[in-house]
Amino acid sequence: MGEKLRLQKYISRAGFASRRAAEEMIRAGRVKVNGHPAGIGDSVDADRDVVTVDGERLRVENSYIYVAVNKPRGYVTTLADERGRHTVAEIVAEEGVRLYPVGRLDRDSEGLLLMTNDGEFANMIMHPSRHVAKTYTVAVTPAATEAQLNQLAAGVELDGKKTLPAGVMLTNQTEDRSHLRITIHEGRNRQIRRMCEAVGLEVLRLKRVSIGPLALKGLPVGKYRVLTKQEVAALRRAAQSPERAN
Repeated sequence: MGEKLRLQKYISRAGFASRRAAEEMIRAGRVKVNGHPAGIGDSVDADRDVVTVDGERLRVENSYIYVAVNKPRGYVTTLADERGRHTVAEIVAEEGVRLYPVGRLDRDSEGLLLMTNDGEFANMIMHPSRHVAKTYTVAVTPAATEAQLNQLAAGVELDGKKTLPAGVMLTNQTEDRSHLRITIHEGRNRQIRRMCEAVGLEVLRLKRVSIGPLALKGLPVGKYRVLTKQEVAALRRAAQSPERAN
């Protein structure tokens, strides 16, 4: 006997559709298990049962799971916390397997975080030599000057080593703050915050909105979704063909 999964989870793990979309497919009569119409609440044996959608057989080919999380502020990017703070592991607990964060977002930062149990994939995305682009929206104070923006874009020195050139765009500005969109191609500890501090800017809010080709768009705060096979493949391509810094 194989692992028993709720049907919508099986469809999601197969990379065919999100759980919500899978439920709609089941209700619409598009899903069959062993040739019989499926119902919401059905469970399947991942090794023995045959699941089809519109006649196409689905397969969960391995035990690897890849998810995108919209991390809220106040959550720590660890699996457990001795101080009792909320962790990102809580968000994905219903998957029933231990998923590890791919990189980090500090406690006061929010936005897109990848989690997986595929160590090779995680290393590929995180490795400095891959230069996988990561884009953030950043609110800083005081209002940034052109010179400060140029400094951020050209690279600043952190721990004795200059950061790679970054994409920096001013999206809005008031008397005492600026809203920026910053794209970096490396992942040093608290890099965006430290880059801003190095040029005299304090970060008020920091949100990661994309990693390579994967965007946060549409994922509610504090929720997650399983990536499709196409999304995982696109992330792998981004890591195998490193983007050059501007």
